[in-house]
Amino acid sequence: MDDSEFIDWVAGQQRRLLRTAYLLSGDVHRAEDLVQEALIKVALRWPRLRSGNPAAYARQIIVRDNISWWRRHRRELPTAHESEARSVSSDPETALVVRRALDRLTARQRAVLVLRHFDDLSERETADVLGINVGTVKSTNATALARLRAGAPELLDLIGRTR
Repeated sequence: MDDSEFIDWVAGQQRRLLRTAYLLSGDVHRAEDLVQEALIKVALRWPRLRSGNPAAYARQIIVRDNISWWRRHRRELPTAHESEARSVSSDPETALVVRRALDRLTARQRAVLVLRHFDDLSERETADVLGINVGTVKSTNATALARLRAGAPELLDLIGRTR
């Protein structure tokens, strides 16, 4: 394995993967664990992945591992800590509003929104990462956005739109 090539790839992707993992999980420590596990799995498959899209594979691992964690712990209510929100964004108020809004969504809705709107993936790429069809991505995205419009009007205030 060419260690320097992998290390360069990690240096370029780690921050983006961590942001995705945090937005999905809502917990900085769990996000770090998700990214670490994904990077280990990418490293083990690096010879096959390096010529393709290793970032997509890493995101897929992060999403699936987070959903698995959520299923095992769904009876526990996760709480968003203001200090964690501050560590991810330079604007703590914005980070807290986004975090609270994402907490109102189901795991799948949150995954679709994060991949589509924060990671700027296409509908096809999002469907591939989540293992669902494009129509499901479209309907889940529309449902999640409607849920946010109705249940998180502070997002509209944040971006300067009127209700």
